[in-house]
Amino acid sequence: MNTPPPPQASLGFPRLAALTAVAFLLVAGCSGSGDTQLDSGTDAAGKAGSGDLKVALITHGGKGDAFWDLVQKGARAAAAKDGIELTYASDSDPVKQAELVRDAVGDGVDGIAVTLAKPQAMKGPVAAARAAGIPVVGLNSGIDAWKSQGLLEYFGQDESVAGAAVGDKLNDLKAKHALCVVHERGNVALEARCAGLTKAFHGEAENLYVEGTDTEAVDAALTAQLRQDPSIDEVVTLNAQFALDAVKSVKEAGSEARIATFDLNKDLVKAVQSGDVQFAVDQQPYLQGYLAVDALWLYKTNGNLSGGGVAPVLTGPAFVTKTNVAAVAKFAAAGTR
Repeated sequence: MNTPPPPQASLGFPRLAALTAVAFLLVAGCSGSGDTQLDSGTDAAGKAGSGDLKVALITHGGKGDAFWDLVQKGARAAAAKDGIELTYASDSDPVKQAELVRDAVGDGVDGIAVTLAKPQAMKGPVAAARAAGIPVVGLNSGIDAWKSQGLLEYFGQDESVAGAAVGDKLNDLKAKHALCVVHERGNVALEARCAGLTKAFHGEAENLYVEGTDTEAVDAALTAQLRQDPSIDEVVTLNAQFALDAVKSVKEAGSEARIATFDLNKDLVKAVQSGDVQFAVDQQPYLQGYLAVDALWLYKTNGNLSGGGVAPVLTGPAFVTKTNVAAVAKFAAAGTR
């Protein structure tokens, strides 16, 4: 599935009134085959807001992942502010995600925001959108592919830079052996995080590939690896939920490894506060969703291009540690960090 000094609070986000309005639009959605999701807003088609512009947000997020809830909240807040009719859909299968983009093109939307976790799979549908005159922006995944595929703008974290920053931090913490847990093989963003870490880290680093859709299998694989190699003193997960699961695995294995992670949610904030997790790298998913939808509105109504259309707009990395976690805890409790 991304720098100027990273913000430590959600400044510049929509006013509380806008967030309240969005909250009334959020209703439980239904899912189709596989991991396809369609979250409902004002009706069963998964739309939020109303206005002259129709925008589709299409991601590779799987079911039940709190990270994508944050992306959606940001997107819906922007839609409410701009008077956009927003549709959200997702599928972790790249072929099915590509079909969702083609569906949006067929529906004649005014703009598409899409993730490029598997860039090659998205190449055809993105080209179809461009041929239909539909502007497309990228977010979250695909920082190395958005320009070559003709997307107008990109909002996210440079995952290689973020991974290197984690490697540097582990050096400062005197870690010697890091295990980078990859929960989706082939996801360019996740692979870049571990590669960046490995490049910057002075100790031994290795990847552990697990099937992220099976929580029990992840726990079993990580526990077994920690039991097999007690020299592992740092577990780095690439998603907040897997960090929380890793806390259990470390205890089950009787390991002394510490835990660090990418991404943040309200439960992970509590884990950082308690010391169960050393730190988290926050790429600000709420901001990614907000900026992507707002960018399409600005482009359609005023011809604006963030980054001039030639540079990505970076939303991270921002480190959240025990010393600064209080600054973001209230935003996480509100469901926006």
